[in-house]
This record gives sequence, C-alpha cells and structure tokens, in this order.
Amino acid sequence: MAKQKRVGWGLLLAALAGAAVFGLEPKTFQTATPHAEQWNAADTSWLLGASGLVLLMTPGLALFYGGMVNARNIISTMFQSIVSIAVVSLTWVLVGFSIAFGDSQGGLYGNPLQFFLFEGVGAERHATLGGALPFALFALFQLKFAIITPALITGAFAERIRFTGYLLFMALWSIFIYAPLAHWTWHPDGIFFKWGLLDFAGGTVVHISAGMAAVAGALVLGKRSSAKEGVAEEPANIPLIILGTGLLWFGWFGFNAGSSLAANDVAVLAFLNTNTASAVAMLTWLAFDGVRGKKPSATHACIGAVVGLVAITPAAGFVSVRAAIGIGMIGALVSNLALTFKHHLKIDDALDVFLCHGLGGITGMILTAVFATKDGVIAGDTALLVNHLKGLAITLPFTFLGSYALYKVTDIFVPLRVAEDDEKAGLDVSQHGEHYHSSRYVVRGFSSEHVDEETHV
Repeated sequence: MAKQKRVGWGLLLAALAGAAVFGLEPKTFQTATPHAEQWNAADTSWLLGASGLVLLMTPGLALFYGGMVNARNIISTMFQSIVSIAVVSLTWVLVGFSIAFGDSQGGLYGNPLQFFLFEGVGAERHATLGGALPFALFALFQLKFAIITPALITGAFAERIRFTGYLLFMALWSIFIYAPLAHWTWHPDGIFFKWGLLDFAGGTVVHISAGMAAVAGALVLGKRSSAKEGVAEEPANIPLIILGTGLLWFGWFGFNAGSSLAANDVAVLAFLNTNTASAVAMLTWLAFDGVRGKKPSATHACIGAVVGLVAITPAAGFVSVRAAIGIGMIGALVSNLALTFKHHLKIDDALDVFLCHGLGGITGMILTAVFATKDGVIAGDTALLVNHLKGLAITLPFTFLGSYALYKVTDIFVPLRVAEDDEKAGLDVSQHGEHYHSSRYVVRGFSSEHVDEETHV
C-alpha cells in the first residue's frame, strides 16, 4: 500500500509537470483591444469582490464541518474542504470551464477543449457570456461555485474516507457531474436554460447535486464504526460551527448577489432576500425546537441559518422579500422535520448533507417556481413549475447514479474506505500524521474539576 501511495503521488507530480510544460510556450494575457466595447467598471469591481466572498465560503464551510465532527477528525475534515480549492481550480482551468461554458454540444455539454488551459479567456468581453465583464473574471467567479460544491459533499463521508481516494473522486466529479449540470442550467444553449428553468445561484447546480452525491457516498462507504455501534458522536467544537456559520452567511452575499453579474437592482434584491431568508430560517428552527420542548441549541440555530441560505439560493433574484420570508420558513421546517426522522434511515450521512443541502435545494427549487414574480404559480402560471419538476426528475438520478458510478470507479484505483484501525485512531493521525489538541481552561476559585498536569495547546 505504501508503494502504491508513492506511485500515486508520483503520477500527480508528473501530471502537474506535464501541464506546466504548456507554460513554456510564450503567451500573454489577452487584454481588451482599444476598439472593443469596454466592460463596465462598476460591474467588474463588484464581481471581483463577490468572487472573493464566494471563495471565503469554503474556509467557512471547513470551520462549520470541522466543529461538527469528533476531535480525532477535525483537521482531516477541514482539510478536505480547503484542498478542493487547489484540485478544482486546476480541473476548471484544464477542461471544467470548457465543459460548463464552451460552445454547446446539443445542450448537454460544452466543447471540452475550447478553453483548454484558459485559451481565449482574457479581458475581452464574451459575446454571450458574462455580461459587461472581462471574460476571465466571469470564469473565475464561476470557479468559486465549482470549488465549494464537492467540498459540501465531504460532510456525508466524514471520518472514514481515504484522502487520496477523495482527491481522485473530487477531480472526476467536478468534470463529469458538476460541469455538465452547470452547462444544462446556466449556458444559454443548455437544455434546462432553454426550458426556462430558474436557478439564480446554484440551488440545482450546487446544492441538489451535492446532496445526491452525499447520499451515494454514504451508501458506497458504509456506516462509520461508531454508527454501527450506536455511539452518538458529539460535536468537537461548537464555537467553530458558529464562526463557520458567520463566514458562510457573509460569503453567501457574494454567492447570491454576485450571480446578478452586475452592480444593479437585482444584486440588491438577491442580497436582501439572502439575509432575510437565513434570518427567518434560523428563528424558525429555534422556535420549532422550542415548541417541542427542546433547549435553544446554538448548533441547531446555525444549521437552520444555513438551510435558509440554501433554500433561497435558486430564488434569490426572482422573488420578493415577502416570498423570501416564506421560503426561509418552509425550508427550515422541511429540513428540521426530515432530521427528526433521520433515525429511521439506514444511511450514515455523517453531517446531514442531503437533509440540509439536498433537501433544502429541492425545496428552494420548487418554491422558486411557486413564488417567482414572473411566471410563478402565485402569479398565475404553472408552466414554470412543470419545467422545474421535469428538471428535478432528470437532476436527481443523474447526480445520484453518476456520483455512485464515480465512487465505484475511484474505489477500483484507490480504496475509498480507510481501515477500521485507522478510522478508530482518527483520520487526522492515520491520513495526515497530525494532531488536534484542545486546551482546558479553569477559572481559579470557580472550579473543582480535576485538571491534568499536562496541558496541550
């Protein structure tokens, strides 16, 4: 196994060296020609900032997930999110962006080689994509969505996946699942786009796809040892969860409002709806727990806020703020009720990725067709709802079966599940050779707890 690992890392190094060889050819960044129609400076400034906000969501997710697992797996769980920045950035520059936004091949995928290594992706405006933006900025903004989506999946198989297997799966998934789905939904010639399916910022492309991949991953990898033994693992660090929620909430303004691709009234509406839905969802979660006699849990409140962010994502620029209140509330109630019945499921989705992101995305997608100010059910039209249900009927099996197949393919080359001894030792040590140490603080005169002589910092 050790020899196989060295071979695997050697192949990765060779692949990177091969890609770097293309850099030996002298190329300059394609700047806008003096006679070309210039891009809008305000829109460009806003999208530069929004791209940074969306990228910040991935470290936020790392904190959110890291706080939820046990102390033996904090580093590995957080690292799985952070490393997606590196892996997906490379796959996107190589072929991912081409498949997602290249010239459409029958509405199913873009020309894989059109923008290979970002050839032709520069400061010039694109004829049909990106609005009044440098085309490279549009590509980078879309990259941030591609980065966080596989990172969302990691919560499902937390505490039991082999790191090298995860790297391979993530690269394959970003190319064969995420990029085609993005093409269907956001490319002007994509099949969903032509149907009129509305997904403002990724309810279908990001959250439903991640949720279904999470179910597939939990099935392929099987239950954690603790789940088999009926041992309930407590979150290792609730302050990390709270901090991660704050960063996600903050970054989500770029995620949703930035998807207007312009500094305009639609961006303001999406910003307003995003904040409102999340706030309502957090309070709804707390209130619903309260009427059932539960204490106001900080962890549950944070989950509620994230569910609200997920549910409003497909609708953010298409509905009124009043509708955002309803979407936030309904999304929270649906996911909360689903979590109540989690114990009936035989699937070990460790951090409830499907129940929060998958189900939240499905709820948001349906409610978008209900509340959309133009062509929504409440506005008197049912055609949009029919198209959303058709899109859902295609997206669910595609993302589940496609992800399941990629897990199986990955497992042939790199076993996905760690050995039982490695799992019990924790992935921090067994996969990365690192330790997470937490300090115990005692206020003198106010505690009679026994404190070990050795303090770990």
